[in-house]
Amino acid sequence: MRFSLLGPFEILSDEGRPFALRSPKVRQVLALLLAQPHGVVPVETLISELWGEHPPRSALTTLQTYVYHARKAFSHEGIAPGRQLLVTSPPGYRMDVHDHEVDSIVFENLVNQVRTELRDGNDEAAARHLRHALGLSRGRALANIEVGEVLSAHVAYLEELRLRATELSIETDIRLGRHRELLPTLRALVKEHQLNEWFHGQLISILSISGRRAEALKAYQDLRRVLDTELGLEPSEELQRLQRAVLDSSGVDRPDLIRPYSMHS
Repeated sequence: MRFSLLGPFEILSDEGRPFALRSPKVRQVLALLLAQPHGVVPVETLISELWGEHPPRSALTTLQTYVYHARKAFSHEGIAPGRQLLVTSPPGYRMDVHDHEVDSIVFENLVNQVRTELRDGNDEAAARHLRHALGLSRGRALANIEVGEVLSAHVAYLEELRLRATELSIETDIRLGRHRELLPTLRALVKEHQLNEWFHGQLISILSISGRRAEALKAYQDLRRVLDTELGLEPSEELQRLQRAVLDSSGVDRPDLIRPYSMHS
């Protein structure tokens, strides 16, 4: 059994069979419980997620109905037979699941493992585990759920974690000398994250050390134009230094010339 939060919310059997939950509110309740799988989510938090600041008078009864339907669906579909997944635990509810059954937990554990491997110089292992982690992502977290304020914060956290894993993957591949292989990925990333100067900096740097100075300068001008149009800002001083290095034909002797974020932060 697998619970997938990194993309559209899904529950899959051990055989990979999707488990259909038709009620959007039931999916929302389960998603919030799975976002905190080792802790009890209070009833008040669940009600706040489902209805915001103006819950109906029947909120508690309706929530209990959603819990009932979730349990009934688990039993009917044969999900985790012999286990009670959705547990009543005052002052609320919790999901009794294992870490390896929830993709967001697997993802976070892998990223933490990668940080240790990079500190220890195990770059190949780090690259392998980052590929595994990023392969778990199927798009924006909980993409098929209309999230409330509580789940919105968790979605934002997962998106930041995915971004950090992407940065670590790029830095790891650079340490392994896989510069040219990164160019297609970096071009896609600067298109998706137009205001992320770190991605732009890595693209400019790798183009330069690959002997593609004209493309590197164009990439800088593209970023400058976007920042000016969207924010009325100039590129950061680090990026301006990189542009000067390319213009001076001094080259970029390493692709980590710009490192706004620490590898191990």
